[in-house]
Amino acid sequence: MEITELTPAERRVRQAFPLGEGVDFRENAGEDAATGATWGPERTVRAAVLRVLLLNGPSRDGEIAGLKLWGARITGELNLKYGRVEHPVRLRSCYFEETPDLYGARLRILALNDSVLPGLTAGHLHVDGVLRLTCCRIKGPVRLAGAQISGAVFANGAHFGDPAATEPPEEPVLQLNHAGIGTDLWAPGLVTHGRIRLNGATVGGQITLDDARLNAPGGHALEAETLGVGTDVHAMRLRAHGRVDLRGARIGGQLNFAYAALANPGGVALRVSSCVAGEMWLREAKPVVGTVNLRRAQFDVLYVPPEVWPDEVKLDRLTYGSLLPHLPAEERLPVLERERAGYVSYSYEQLADAYRTAGDETAARTVQLAKLRRHRRTLPWYAKVWGHLQDATVGYGFRPMRAAGWLLALLLIGALAFTLHPPRPLKSDEAPDFNPFFYTLDLLMPIIGFGQEGAFAPQGWYQWLSYLLVVTGWTLATTIATGITRSLARQ
Repeated sequence: MEITELTPAERRVRQAFPLGEGVDFRENAGEDAATGATWGPERTVRAAVLRVLLLNGPSRDGEIAGLKLWGARITGELNLKYGRVEHPVRLRSCYFEETPDLYGARLRILALNDSVLPGLTAGHLHVDGVLRLTCCRIKGPVRLAGAQISGAVFANGAHFGDPAATEPPEEPVLQLNHAGIGTDLWAPGLVTHGRIRLNGATVGGQITLDDARLNAPGGHALEAETLGVGTDVHAMRLRAHGRVDLRGARIGGQLNFAYAALANPGGVALRVSSCVAGEMWLREAKPVVGTVNLRRAQFDVLYVPPEVWPDEVKLDRLTYGSLLPHLPAEERLPVLERERAGYVSYSYEQLADAYRTAGDETAARTVQLAKLRRHRRTLPWYAKVWGHLQDATVGYGFRPMRAAGWLLALLLIGALAFTLHPPRPLKSDEAPDFNPFFYTLDLLMPIIGFGQEGAFAPQGWYQWLSYLLVVTGWTLATTIATGITRSLARQ
């Protein structure tokens, strides 16, 4: 089109462009761009006019040209596909009738703050500075897959997706998969109705989703597999209805879900499997509704209070250096019972190692004992009997004083019984003086001999008592030896 075919509103824009000056069509600073469909010709600018200005607009020596508009109604498609724009583009509080097409374009700066758009097509967009979508309202998909932003992306307070939709859309409402962001993805207070896709994206700084509201019931609220983040992911007070998926992510600092509420009833609410991060926090978060999957994840610090864990977890090969807050083992062990795969030896070993690292050997032994008891439930009946015996007598080697208690009790019972009814001597002229204490000790201890057992023969039920003491003594001795061997092996 000819540049001379301009309306009064477009002429104002053309005159301001070479000077980099702004044109404000708003009636007041608090005006809502959602009413833009009713704006008249006095503030309507054709997208084709903006395209000509951005790709081949006039310039003036000594001035920096740029497009800077507030409160304009932009009609038609702003098509900059594969175009190279050397000027900053700032279209704030504007109303777009059609989805801009910036696929493969190269821009200096793009700012769409407070604007209303039906969608944004900008896959493989290159921006030398920052991309600002602050407080934008975009019902259709925001396609930024493969985009390269040298600075930051701002989406704080933005609304993506259609809140009136009865079901989440099939296409993600925000697509940043395989995008590269030089510094930060700043999106506190973001509201989405549909999926966010960040698969394979790289963020040099941090991601901030504090106070965000992600709504995708039954689907992915956040899909960020193999995401790479240079520092932290902050999602404090996040409210997510749908799956939060960070499988295989690499986060240099902290993954922080403090005070968050994560819910995906009947499905996986939080998946951080194979993720590597410095720390993961769920401090004072709401109890998770849905499954939590942390399989093969690695953290230096894991802060998860017991009450946050859901009824079903997947923790096989989860590795952590410290588990916070430091609590008695009895409060942590029930979580391991919720493992979907059943008994997982590694989870108990990892918990015990964390307690040892914290210097709490008593808690570590409690976990090891719980591990053996849990393992016993997977064994055949005859192995269960032997396990129950080891548990009752010496606590699988973790409670050695129990054996001493059993032996002492049997020794007292036997000594009392044989004091009241001494057995007859086998050879009265050769038998030593009868001592009920050492006679009972002779029966109980299979190795040590005091010459009492072979010299006397009890009768009646006292004979059966002697048999019981012999069998019990041998059993206790074998059990103690097994427990000591297991304890030494752990050392």
